[in-house]
Order: sequence, then structure tokens, then C-alpha cells
Amino acid sequence: MRASIARVAAPLLLTGALGGCLLGPNYERPRVETPATFRFAQAQAEDVVNTTWWEQFQDPVLNELIKTALANNLNVKEASARVDEFMGQFVSTRSALFPQVSAGFLASRQRASQSGPTPIPPGVSPVFNEFQPSVSGFWDIDLFGKVRRETEAARANVGAAEQGHRATILTLVSSVASSYIVLRSLDRQLEIAQSTTASRADSVHVFTLRQQFGQTSQMELAQSQSDYEASAATIPQLEQQIAQQEDALSVLLGSNPEPILRGRALDALEAPAVPAGLPSELLDRRPDVLQAEQNLIAQNALIGAARALYFPDISLTGLFGSVSTRFSNLFTGPARVWAYAGSVTVPIFTGGNIYGQNKQAEARQQEALFAYENAIQVAFQQVDDALIAVQKSGEQLVIQGRQVDSLSTYLRLARQRYDAGYTSYLEVLDAERNLFNAQLQYTQTQAATLTNVVSLYMAMGGGWVVEAEKMTAPPPASGQPPPPQVPPAAPQPVAEVPQ
Repeated sequence: MRASIARVAAPLLLTGALGGCLLGPNYERPRVETPATFRFAQAQAEDVVNTTWWEQFQDPVLNELIKTALANNLNVKEASARVDEFMGQFVSTRSALFPQVSAGFLASRQRASQSGPTPIPPGVSPVFNEFQPSVSGFWDIDLFGKVRRETEAARANVGAAEQGHRATILTLVSSVASSYIVLRSLDRQLEIAQSTTASRADSVHVFTLRQQFGQTSQMELAQSQSDYEASAATIPQLEQQIAQQEDALSVLLGSNPEPILRGRALDALEAPAVPAGLPSELLDRRPDVLQAEQNLIAQNALIGAARALYFPDISLTGLFGSVSTRFSNLFTGPARVWAYAGSVTVPIFTGGNIYGQNKQAEARQQEALFAYENAIQVAFQQVDDALIAVQKSGEQLVIQGRQVDSLSTYLRLARQRYDAGYTSYLEVLDAERNLFNAQLQYTQTQAATLTNVVSLYMAMGGGWVVEAEKMTAPPPASGQPPPPQVPPAAPQPVAEVPQ
């Protein structure tokens, strides 16, 4: 008995002694070249990137819309389900590290032929029963780290799915805020169009009466009518855009198209502070960059799994049970059966199959590396683009504000000159037309200035995504076991910033 235990334990001790044998490269975060500062960083920028920045708009309706979207948006739920999927894959992959044990029970009744090549002796019944309970086990010993590398890759896939979930949240919050700002901008443009159209309708009425009494020409009446029709034509166009914007926002909220509640007017929305940060911080704040890195970790680990295919595959099997034709004798000593065995499989010639799998693994690791580096470059570009957009749209808004004030003064003076008989009505129409267009452009720039700040927060990433993620977590279902915990990956060093 002791000799049998020793024979079984010998491979287990060998496995424990060689448990640290892992083929393939261990992951190290690539050194990436990052600029010391952003090209268009603003001196007045604040470190608010980790706060729930949308609350700075001071609009309770917008806050509630974002809360609803986080709870109901289907893209977020899809990304959450994808995390659960990769969690299941991780648990399944990790299970290969442990012995697989199963139990079975066989019960049969059969009759043997009395006229066959092996006759049954006289007096022996040709009908007999067989009962066979058994417990069997199988263990594929991970001597060269193939399963451990696959488990490392599966863990990284879970991390990539989690970062993908956060990237979806980042996009959702930014999209809801931007869509709401655009909606309020369209509302304001509709107000301007309706007010201008009503004013021009009054002018058409006055000119119609004057033309009937010969106090004005048909040409001036036609010009007045033309401008009225021009502003009136913008109303259905804006109403269409408002309805479509409400439909798009409804989908973001996870509902069918419906009217959207309004809060503060566009002019009353407070612009959030411009966030600050260093370029190197994007590597740990942007979900898409972190997702690309987790994909790189996974592909790096699979190189080791592919290299392990060159080495022997060692497995242990065992069975313990009993076999008897009578149930009453099933658990007696003579009915006991057992067996154990070990096997070693060594690849000798595969026609280049293993070599091909290794080349694929190495190529996928290179693809993931380039994708990671590209994600970083795109992140730098998006932050710089957003910073310059915030600066220049703010400058443009100030200039257009002065233009609206000047055109308002010009229109007032043109009407006074016309009433006094010093100029024709063409000057008034021209002033009205220019003011109308300038007001619409100013409103559009107002919206662009706010949405550029939203885009900057999206580009910067930040801890606010984690806070928003908490608002998406559904309550645990009663009676359901908690999900398995994924062991955290070893912390990676932060990339150095070249001086």
C-alpha cells in the first residue's frame, strides 16, 4: 500500500517542484514615448477629471438623463454581459489546472445466448444483472505552463472586457451630454426663427396695407415677403432636427423614441471647468488604452502557451469502484475494482502545425502591440484636438457675440432711418437678414463650446468613469451565487516619460 502511494505521489511532487516552469515571455509594459505636456494645454485648467463633471452644468434634468441612460442603455448592458462571458471563459480555462473528478453508476440486465460459441453450463441462468458504481479522475499536469499561460490570457481578456465596458460608459455619458446640449441649441434656434418670422409677418402686413394705398412699391413688398418666407422655411427644418435629436437621445436612454424633458436653457448652462492632466496619465485613465494593453497581455501570454506545445503532455487517470451481479454484494471486498495510469505524449512530427501556431501567436502579439501604441497616439491626438477646440470655440463665441450686438444696433438704426425717410427698406431687410444669420451662428457656437468641453472630458478619461460604472451595476438577483473573483494581475510599472 505504501509503495502504491509513493508511486502515485512521485509525479505530484515532481509537478510541484517544477511548478514555476513557464514558457514564453513575461509581460512588461512597453516603453512609449509621450510628450511632456499637451500642445494646447490651458493655464487655467483644473484637476477635475476624476469628478462627475456633468453636474457642473447645474442642470438637474441633464443629471437625471445621464442616470437613466447608465441604468437602461442597451449598449452598456451588452458590454456588461460581455464581461460575464469572459469571466466564464476565465473560470473554465483555470479549471484545467485542477484534477477533474466524476462519478457514475451503471446498472444493466442481459441474457446470454445458450447456443453461442461459448455455451452456458447446465443449471446456470442465462439472465444476469450487473451493477457498477465508480469514481474516476483525470489530471493533465501543467508541467510546462501551457494552462497557466492560457489562464493568464483569460484573466487579461476579462480585464479587457471590463475596460470595454468602461469605454462604453464613457462614450454614453459624453453622448447624452452632447446630445442634450445640441437639443437645447436647436430649441433656441427655433425660438429665434419663430420670433424673426413673426416680426417679418408683421412687416409684410404693414407693407401690404401701404402698397394698397400707394405708399410703397410692389418691389419692397416682394422683398419683405421673400425674407418672411426664408425665415419661415427654417422652422420646419429645425422642428425636424429637434424630433430626430429627441429620438436619438431616447435610444441612448434605453427607451423607444419619445419627447425629452428640458431643463435649463442653453444660455443658462454652466460650462464645466477645463480638466488638467499630464500626457502620461492617459495610459492609466483612458479605458480604450487600458483595453488595448489587456489585449496585449493576453496575446503575450499565449506565446508561452504555443511554445508549450513542443513539450510532453503528461496526464494521470484513475478509477475506483465495484462491480457485482448482485446489488447485495456490491460494496463487499471481492467486488472492488480500481485502476490508475499515467501517460506521456511527446510530439515528434506535426508537419509544421506547432511551428505555425507559434508564428501565429507571435504575430498576434505584434498586432496587439501596434494596436496599443496606436491607441496611445490616437489618445494624444484626441486630447490635443479637444483642447484647441475648447480654446478656439471660446474665442469664436466672444467675437460672434460682439457681431450680434453690432448687428442689433445696425438694425435699430436702419429702422429709424427708414421711418424718417432717409433710406429704402432694402437696408432694413439686409440688417434683419444679417442679424438672423448671426444669431443662429452664435447659438450653434454656444453649443459647440459646451460640447467641446464634453469631448475633452471624454478624451481625458478619468476616475469619473468608475463612479459612473457604479450607477450601472444591477442589484444582485436573490438566490444567485456571487460571481467568482478574478485574481488581480500583477501591477505593471507606469511608462516612463522621456525627458
